[in-house]
Amino acid sequence: MNKIMIDEQLEGIRIDQYMALLLGDYSRSVIQAWIEDGKILVNDKTTKRNYRLKESDVVSYEITEKDTTIQPIKMDLDIVYEDEHLMVVNKPKGLIVHPSPSTLNQATLVHGLLAHTNHLSDLNGELRPGIVHRLDKDTSGLLIVAKTNEAHELLVEALKNREISREYYALVHHAFPHQSATVDAPIGRDTRNRQRMTVTDKNSKEAVTHLFLVEKFKDHSLLRCKLETGRTHQIRVHCSYIQHPIVGDATYSYKNTLDTQGQCLHAFRLKFTHPITHEALEFESQMPQIMQDTIDEVRRLDS
Repeated sequence: MNKIMIDEQLEGIRIDQYMALLLGDYSRSVIQAWIEDGKILVNDKTTKRNYRLKESDVVSYEITEKDTTIQPIKMDLDIVYEDEHLMVVNKPKGLIVHPSPSTLNQATLVHGLLAHTNHLSDLNGELRPGIVHRLDKDTSGLLIVAKTNEAHELLVEALKNREISREYYALVHHAFPHQSATVDAPIGRDTRNRQRMTVTDKNSKEAVTHLFLVEKFKDHSLLRCKLETGRTHQIRVHCSYIQHPIVGDATYSYKNTLDTQGQCLHAFRLKFTHPITHEALEFESQMPQIMQDTIDEVRRLDS
């Protein structure tokens, strides 16, 4: 791990600007992605890309990856809506949304989007063109892609203002004892494992998830989850926090004995107002077959 002590001359410079100067072989968007992924730390803590360095700060990093240009890859994308401003895509389970420094050689949704269109917003840099919000690799379902910077900015604002409705199906362990419940518990990065998020009151942000019982089995439940906020891994963390972890979740749940190919979590409904035309839009998608098969297997086992 490389470490650098910041002196008075460097005080006030943004961390992403400083690291781009220090690591001249890498683009600033890659640097920003490394900061977000916790590969670049300030005083042994994760930070934001716009953090301004202070005298005596210690910047630590360990970078081995090489920057590469993202090449388009032809994919059979399930595009449920598209106009000149935005797209709504039904992402399959197992597909990463955008490249990161650790997955530059893997095909992602962004690779497929670049093969589909030359019009994607560039507000998020070269690694995340068009990406307004994301789904985890093993979470399937609907997400919005911005084709113009104007649409992107307005969609991000709508997310912040909680004007975009996102609902998921989640198959969880144990019989859920309520018809509905709300989990209001702040989420932050786990200081013991930076790849995990956790409910904590330290360096955390507000996180609210509304849960509704769809079907209850002997030792499992199918829930409809509605996001009020959109923190990283929010539904997965909140379900684990209330002792109903999602089936197949290798990070936050029990060791799985069913062939689920990752967590049984599907973003099935998306509602929002078109940022340019102001049309009310609503989309739904069926859960993937592997999740439906798992629910059928649970019905058999729990009967």
